[in-house]
Amino acid sequence: MIPDLTYDERGLIPAIIQDIKTSEVLMMAYMNKESLARTVELGKTCFWSRSRQQFWVKGETSGNVQLVKTILYDCDADTLLVKVEQVGKGACHTGNRTCFYRSIEIN
Repeated sequence: MIPDLTYDERGLIPAIIQDIKTSEVLMMAYMNKESLARTVELGKTCFWSRSRQQFWVKGETSGNVQLVKTILYDCDADTLLVKVEQVGKGACHTGNRTCFYRSIEIN
């Protein structure tokens, strides 16, 4: 059962995707009620593409799927933390394992 969550004005909620084994943050994408329901049903991450205005299942074309192990939500019920088993090369469309491969230098 999916709890009452707080979606933004576009009906979206941010979903942080984390590797269940390493705790590495792999990516962040958006879900809406239907993509979250599809994620729960499929056991694979399903997102809402803001640019294409359509659903997409991670790895559908690349083969780099994310098998969902746990879905948590924060204290305000407005952000999801989805713990996955990453299958394939990685999560980022650039070919990197994670989308968070660049850093800002701190003085």
